[in-house]
Amino acid sequence: MNHPLIELRSATKRFPGTGGGIHTAVKNLDLEVHPGEFVSVVGPTGCGKSTTLSLVSGLEPASAGRTLVRGKDVDGIPDGIGYMFQQDAVLPWKSVLDNVALGPRLRGASKSEAREKASVWVHKVGLAGFETYYPHQLSGGMRKRVALAQTLVNDPEILLMDEPFSALDVQTRQLMQDELLRVWAGTGASDGPGGGSLRNHGGARERRDGHRAAVIFVTHDLEEAIVLADRVVVMTASPATVCGNFTVALDRPRDVEEVRLTTEFRDIYKEIWETLRDEVEAARAKGASRVA
Repeated sequence: MNHPLIELRSATKRFPGTGGGIHTAVKNLDLEVHPGEFVSVVGPTGCGKSTTLSLVSGLEPASAGRTLVRGKDVDGIPDGIGYMFQQDAVLPWKSVLDNVALGPRLRGASKSEAREKASVWVHKVGLAGFETYYPHQLSGGMRKRVALAQTLVNDPEILLMDEPFSALDVQTRQLMQDELLRVWAGTGASDGPGGGSLRNHGGARERRDGHRAAVIFVTHDLEEAIVLADRVVVMTASPATVCGNFTVALDRPRDVEEVRLTTEFRDIYKEIWETLRDEVEAARAKGASRVA
């Protein structure tokens, strides 16, 4: 197998706690993600899932252990990282097209180049015809499509997603899951038969190696984790470490609504839930003891 793109080796992260104490969010965390792999991360509320993304992105340094991207220790934000948060980062005074074009502009592309590239992604996420609309004119699902285009327009090699669809209603959430799988399958497409090139705009690195982005997707929804991922990682109650690693042997491409109805999906769900349930109950018991 190819070498991991992302590695956490006995990674530990501590934060100042209340009352002058220390809170350990993750402890001795080991995780590998390979190029093009879609990994979902689940665990009890507050166990450190988002902290894991912060370590990979370089937004937070590890207190102990190591975080590596492309075999090198993370000491800042690595090249080729895309981050989609629970709250979208669309700018209310910019149109859909200009919101998506902002990333390429900041990376040195000319206005025309940035808008041309943004237009491609606006179409890819199903917003053709809404280029001149402003965020207040969009539904929640449409805003998420803008946020997805904002992230993918920069051709990330690594895509970090922190509960991006949690605020959406069930039907819109399923549509966005299908949309994510569709556009993720097309990420990293080469410019031509040769592929594999790296282009630079103002020093920015653009990836054209023909491989889809590697994804770490944090969610509280086990069904969502399974329908999207190649692998589901289960974390323990805080301080978090990995307690389960499950391969999702469901064929791609996937229709998320149809996948949920299959016997294979139900079997995988039951297997993972047996591990996740224990950690959720442990987290509840720990929270109850603190209140008492």
